Amino acid sequence: MVTEEQRKKILVFQRDEMTNYQLYKKLASLIKDPHNAEVMREMADTELRHYEFWKAVSKTEVKSDSLKMNFLLLMVRLFGLTFSIKLLEKGEAAGAKEYAEFDSVIPGAVKLGKEEEEHEDELAGMIREEFLSYVGSIVLGLNDALVELTGTLAGLTFALQNGQLVAVSGLITGIAAAFSMAASEFLSARADNDAKAGRSALYTGAAYLITVILLILPYLLVPQVGNGIFISLAITLLIAILIILCFNFYISVAKDLPFKQRFLEMLGISMGVSALSFFVGLIVRNVFGIEI
Repeated sequence: MVTEEQRKKILVFQRDEMTNYQLYKKLASLIKDPHNAEVMREMADTELRHYEFWKAVSKTEVKSDSLKMNFLLLMVRLFGLTFSIKLLEKGEAAGAKEYAEFDSVIPGAVKLGKEEEEHEDELAGMIREEFLSYVGSIVLGLNDALVELTGTLAGLTFALQNGQLVAVSGLITGIAAAFSMAASEFLSARADNDAKAGRSALYTGAAYLITVILLILPYLLVPQVGNGIFISLAITLLIAILIILCFNFYISVAKDLPFKQRFLEMLGISMGVSALSFFVGLIVRNVFGIEI
């Protein structure tokens, strides 16, 4: 016998399943790639079956959450299909565990929860997205920019102690390094007979350049009075940490990789180089007696 409290939970399950059904159905109609569209249709069918299972218990029709669905559609447009779907499915894992509470009164609830986790994980893994096939190139550009430029900016901060000079020097260095990295990636990919060498180079260079712009912004926006130069450096290092955090979280979700280990590794390298460059800049300033 289902209690009133359990019935309320079931209606929540139904609403979630119907919302996801409508989301996947909508995505299937919007996606141009036939393979990905078919995956979305299969996921929609799975959600609809689960909705019908719970509806047979509640004897009630439930509408989708249009606000949540529109938010999820926006997330797909901003962050891509794979990341958004896998993040959504991770959130549903908690719901699947809650299904087990009903197995004593609703036979098949546990089986349904397991099917939801296993089948939808399998389908989500079948999504093909161009962006994720170039993760290696993006990591190359992103990591090199973080390691090289945070170190360069830290060193220049102590050596020059002038925000505009640091920003201009960092920008020139960064643009030159971005082209250099893109060219190196192109030649490396061509040497391996990679037909997508040009696009790999584009992703590497773009990732490097975007990171450069984000890192030098504090030196242009923060007033360079008093300790302004060091505040700029602190904000730059914070931006670097946020870039590392966001990127590794994205990749850990989209490609099912461990987050903590990759984040700490990338953070340790970038901040370690910055700290070392910090002291190099201080030594250079004292040895050469630079005063600007």
